[in-house]
Amino acid sequence: MPKLFLSALLTLFIAAPLQADIRLPKLISDHLVLQSGQPLPLWGYAAPGEQVTVRLNDSAAGTVTTDANGRWQLTLPPQVAGGPHLLEFQGQNLFKVQDVYFGDVFVASGQSNMELTMARLEEAYPADLLSANYPLIRQFNVPQRYDFKASQQDLSEGQWLVASPKTIQHFSALAFYFARDLQAHSKTAIGIYNAALGGSPVESWLDESTLKQFPDAYQLAQIYKSDALIRDIEAADQAKNARWYGDLHKNDAGLHAKTPWYSPALDDSKWADFTVPGFRQDAFTGVWWLRKTIRLTAEQAAQARILRLGSIVDAEEVYVNGSQIGNTTYMYPPRRYPLPQGLLQAGDNLIAVRVTVTNGAQNRSGFIPDKPYWLGTDSNKFDLTGQWKMQTSTPAKALPMDAFIRWKPLGLYNAMIAPLQTLPVKAVLWYQGESNVGAYQHYEQRFRAMIRQWRAQWQQPELPFLYVQLANFLPKQSNPLQSSWAGLREAQAAVLTEPKTAMVVAIDTGEWNDIHPVDKRTLSSRMALAARAVVYGENIAYRGPVLQSLQQQGASLLLSFSHSEQGLVLKPGKAFAIAGADGQFVWAEVALENGQIRLSHPQVPAPTQVRYGHADNPDAVLYNSAGLPASPFSARLAE
Repeated sequence: MPKLFLSALLTLFIAAPLQADIRLPKLISDHLVLQSGQPLPLWGYAAPGEQVTVRLNDSAAGTVTTDANGRWQLTLPPQVAGGPHLLEFQGQNLFKVQDVYFGDVFVASGQSNMELTMARLEEAYPADLLSANYPLIRQFNVPQRYDFKASQQDLSEGQWLVASPKTIQHFSALAFYFARDLQAHSKTAIGIYNAALGGSPVESWLDESTLKQFPDAYQLAQIYKSDALIRDIEAADQAKNARWYGDLHKNDAGLHAKTPWYSPALDDSKWADFTVPGFRQDAFTGVWWLRKTIRLTAEQAAQARILRLGSIVDAEEVYVNGSQIGNTTYMYPPRRYPLPQGLLQAGDNLIAVRVTVTNGAQNRSGFIPDKPYWLGTDSNKFDLTGQWKMQTSTPAKALPMDAFIRWKPLGLYNAMIAPLQTLPVKAVLWYQGESNVGAYQHYEQRFRAMIRQWRAQWQQPELPFLYVQLANFLPKQSNPLQSSWAGLREAQAAVLTEPKTAMVVAIDTGEWNDIHPVDKRTLSSRMALAARAVVYGENIAYRGPVLQSLQQQGASLLLSFSHSEQGLVLKPGKAFAIAGADGQFVWAEVALENGQIRLSHPQVPAPTQVRYGHADNPDAVLYNSAGLPASPFSARLAE
């Protein structure tokens, strides 16, 4: 047989069945959770004109013929919650999807506080990870991609994960705790689409037609439709970073000295003193080093397993007794470095840290206070705070920021949300806003537009949106001041006029020194309460006190609240500020009288305005009897 004919025949033999194989979207895969109680579109691809039969368990759900592009779709009638079920798709091949449940599906989206995984909470809540055996809680991690040209029909990859000690590290912490609380109450399977990306502004989650309402964002999205431009920008960023870090490495005396600065043999007695935690007092950019020699007993050296270095601005490599044990490339992650067995010794041990600062004028470099600095174990710690030795090595010019193309308008919606919108969902969970603080005046309109857009495209006009108001952050201020964080929180609160929305207040769960607070359990329990009320219609308390009326009575203001039927709870702190017509706010004297709040101050004889929680990091002092905090607000008397 001629080789050419044999090759052609072999090609046809291989290609034909591949062209006919049924292909399903990534979401429709083993351990799938589908929304109960709603019609369920199922779709996929096969050869053009091929017949595809869908079966649920042993019952045929229908047969459909693919179109000229090989696409087919069939709608499964509403199903009762439960499982496990088997879905079979029969064409020229048989495709099975196993362990399918019908339950409630939630979209968990936003930026880093939604993306934050359970792995980041392992130190705070180790038992939650070890005991995470929840076969009816499943998550699909949506790949973090962008596309500026068109909304995508499918995801590039992904699989459903069943919550277990082996998988839980990959779950969104907020979404998992929400699902755990809700599933314990409902006993229904919970599916989570984890579609979040750290640093993303709200504009990146809007589609093209909605962006036209906001010309600045729309025009920016058009620019990034050019693949060539994206390639050029990415190449320029890579080259810039390679040059900057390469020059730092090449010029770093600490790395290239005859006795490297991470070596225990180096004499650092003439280095300057530096107190950890703390910051450099100058606006230094480049590389500097710290060293600390500690004396351990043989028992301490044998038992120590972890080195904790809090949080560092910006990045660092860490050496112990001359060996590098780890590095972190940006400021946010907690520094928790495992120590290799046998590295420590009885007697003197050296810890050396090479700190890299990308822009000291923007962020002072140093070791952030109120974080853990120790060596040992969680239960037996050798304190590392106090005096270290420091030396500057290599000054540099500030590293220009990357373009961060993935955060540009439109891209994340097209690639991460559009592919989800064929299948119905129960509600959206949203935690985002930090990246819009600098332009908080625009946030209300854009977030409101996003909610309406997603509802329209899911074809669920009252799709519930449950979202987290920004947590308290940054140092507390002694006086009432203007605050962009407060402005963003009030913009979030204003969106509650949209039907079927609920907002989780978080001003008592944040950390002044960490934009990613650990306490996701409190937020998730509040979000689960909101879901039970707004999504499931239960008559329960889910919202803190809400300002209902404001009256002037002589030299005081009297505030009344709804969502406080069982009474108000007033805690210590400074959160209420009042002002007269001049707009000069001062902290108010606060009294709780017969379920109302009275505010006054000797310097304000005729108060007309009030602010509550108007600060980056406000005190949370007002709660209802259900333990739910009031959201920050501002109000003035009607003129």
